[in-house]
Amino acid sequence: MIQIDEKAPNRSPCIRCATCDGYPCLVRAKSDAQVLAVDPALEFPNVSLLTNAFVERLETVPSASVVSTLIVRRNGQREEYSADVVVVSAGAINSAALLLRSANERHPHGLANRSGVVGRHYMGHVNSVLMAVSKCPNPTIFQKTLSVNDFYFGTEDFPYPMGHISFVGKLDGVTLSAGAPAIAPGFTLDLMGRHSLDFWLTSEDLPDPENRVTLDGQGNIVLSYRPNNEEGHRQLIARLKGLMNEQRACAVHGHECHQGLFARNLYLKERIPLAGVAHQNGTIRFGNDPTTSALDRNCKAHDLDNLYVVDASFFPSSGAVNPALTIMANALRVGDHLLERLS
Repeated sequence: MIQIDEKAPNRSPCIRCATCDGYPCLVRAKSDAQVLAVDPALEFPNVSLLTNAFVERLETVPSASVVSTLIVRRNGQREEYSADVVVVSAGAINSAALLLRSANERHPHGLANRSGVVGRHYMGHVNSVLMAVSKCPNPTIFQKTLSVNDFYFGTEDFPYPMGHISFVGKLDGVTLSAGAPAIAPGFTLDLMGRHSLDFWLTSEDLPDPENRVTLDGQGNIVLSYRPNNEEGHRQLIARLKGLMNEQRACAVHGHECHQGLFARNLYLKERIPLAGVAHQNGTIRFGNDPTTSALDRNCKAHDLDNLYVVDASFFPSSGAVNPALTIMANALRVGDHLLERLS
């Protein structure tokens, strides 16, 4: 939970290193949320990061359409916070759950839920990991250097969107052991990992209102989901298999290099299970019509004047690529809107 004091003075964020303020030098090599967003934000004196803080619910003023109080459970103690603007960004599942938990007499179905769409239209993409094994070893360490969108909008023989193909981080014996039979020898998995070429396949997950986030009688999150667009995904897998069989001849093994360690084509395919919610999106969709969407085009709740949801919840459709960059771009866009509003 991040709290911003608009009245506190600002100063430029400082990159901490051995020559500044006595901090030890940090590598800061990964362009993740902590390095690019959280750490620089915390250099401002008007920003506080509260850890071990669970937002239980948002309370509204009965006579006005505003969020008045955040009820927080922090280190086992109840705390209350208030702000002129409240931004929810807990991920598509937890953001929807928070709004549903915050139901009250004026908002009996949850906050921002006059349309009934909060929690609905959950999407997480149809994802698969597909591994091809070659006779030649693959010594690559940083493998995520390829993306193929040739089949994104379909082909002449299958004129429907199939999706996106990219490399996945290099598999090894340890990662392979998670899905291997218990009797599989470790040295075999290590050998397969050293000879693998590893792909991540993504197809669009269509917005189905029955794929949804709800709460049970005890307030626990329930995720109900049935995959769709599976034929497009099967077609995408078939295209990748076909491409692998058409690879140029290997200088050592000729055209037989990509026929696996066991003198045959060996593809290990694993669909990402429901618990793999890394691409979660769509549960608090935005739109111009308050009867069919929960948020307006600036990601402000139609029903509340000071509540924004700025994560992947706002997606009305999922596309067929990782949503992270779209989430970031939209957050910057909404940030500009909030600056205008606060000024």
